[in-house]
Amino acid sequence: MSSTLDPLLEATRLLVEAWGEAGSGAGLSRARLVAVNEAIGRVKRTADGVHAEVAARLAEESRPELGPGSLARQQGFRNTAQLIATTTGASTGDAARLVKVGEATAPRANLVGEVLPAKFPAVREALVAGRIGAAAAGVIVGFLDRMIVKVGREKTAEAEEFLTGKAPGLSHDEVRRMLTRWEAHLDPDGVAPREEELRARASVTLFEREGMLYVTAVLDPARGAAVKTAIGGFVSAEFAAKRDGRDPNAPDADRRTVPQIQADALTHLAEHALTCEGKGTLNGATVIVRVNATDLEAGTGSGLIDGLDQPVSIDTVRRMAGGGGVSRWVCGQDGEILHWGRDRRLFSRAQRLALVERDGGCAFCGLPPGVTKAHHIAWWARDHGETDLNNGVLLCETCHHLVHDNDWTIRVDGTGIHAKVWFLPPPGTSAPPRPGGRARTEKLA
Repeated sequence: MSSTLDPLLEATRLLVEAWGEAGSGAGLSRARLVAVNEAIGRVKRTADGVHAEVAARLAEESRPELGPGSLARQQGFRNTAQLIATTTGASTGDAARLVKVGEATAPRANLVGEVLPAKFPAVREALVAGRIGAAAAGVIVGFLDRMIVKVGREKTAEAEEFLTGKAPGLSHDEVRRMLTRWEAHLDPDGVAPREEELRARASVTLFEREGMLYVTAVLDPARGAAVKTAIGGFVSAEFAAKRDGRDPNAPDADRRTVPQIQADALTHLAEHALTCEGKGTLNGATVIVRVNATDLEAGTGSGLIDGLDQPVSIDTVRRMAGGGGVSRWVCGQDGEILHWGRDRRLFSRAQRLALVERDGGCAFCGLPPGVTKAHHIAWWARDHGETDLNNGVLLCETCHHLVHDNDWTIRVDGTGIHAKVWFLPPPGTSAPPRPGGRARTEKLA
């Protein structure tokens, strides 16, 4: 007879098996460390599934209309969230979200007592199986609740299947990024109102305290793009100067942290605005706005700004383009050469823009395009690799070394900007192939 606890018991068995005979974590080999870490993750996610179901029952037995008969009140708590938070050490906010997940994924009953499927069955199945945890399930459930009202159950069910299939293996931030893009996909008409809401919340506050000026900026995507791109360009230029400069171990070497360099960047931009009549450059940094040409002509859909997650409306795309300093790009238009073969070693600007369109940023970890470089998959010198899109991939410096130093293999399926990048693990490991680039979190054509 199957039980709700069966997946948790199986996850626990796998943890014990991965741990082996080691007396403590210090006695684990590198291979076992990876296996134990994966097993612990599965135990936590599966325990979340059990706890969500229990939380839903606790909420049912503690509903306000029960008055003094509320289970939470009988235990000395104001509500279910406080009861759960006290017993688990979590915040009341996390406990309340767990209750919400439990209620959205628990089996239901109609007025005559017939058992009905869960409100979000795909989320329930992924949660019970331990493929996603309560945190990911919580943001997905919140997103689906909003979408039902906006686009109806049929489209919401399609999104639920996709999101629960993509979420396993993603960090919480990656799941949130995926939901942001999917909201624009499901409800393109809602992008502009959402943008208006974000624009209304934008602010910069300045105040002095203890001799320091505190600057807090909250910016919508259209205004934030220029600030982020310019500061990122300044930081990139400073790091380039560091690499080309003196010994980093010298007594007078530049040891500023990234936040300190960003503070210098903001000062530099303010001084430039006050003193310079012309337009300066910051290590070639440019705001790139990507939009489907058909949408741009028809005035529909939405656009994306490189380095920012929040989509922007077509009106904003047009306004930004009209303001100058923004590149509108269509792959292959105006005769750009996207395939150089062995005639050229470095990837051209047009090729890099095409790679950004395909990979979204670092194809391995998802960092924004501004901190990546275009690398040859088959090396230029060693493998005689060509400078073509299907032999190129965007990687940040850390992932470049990680991929090459640990013998990962990169494969590109398809051609052009719609190709899909795969990272194949080193031989002898149990890790599955990892989808790379935008295909990791987005639904591609």
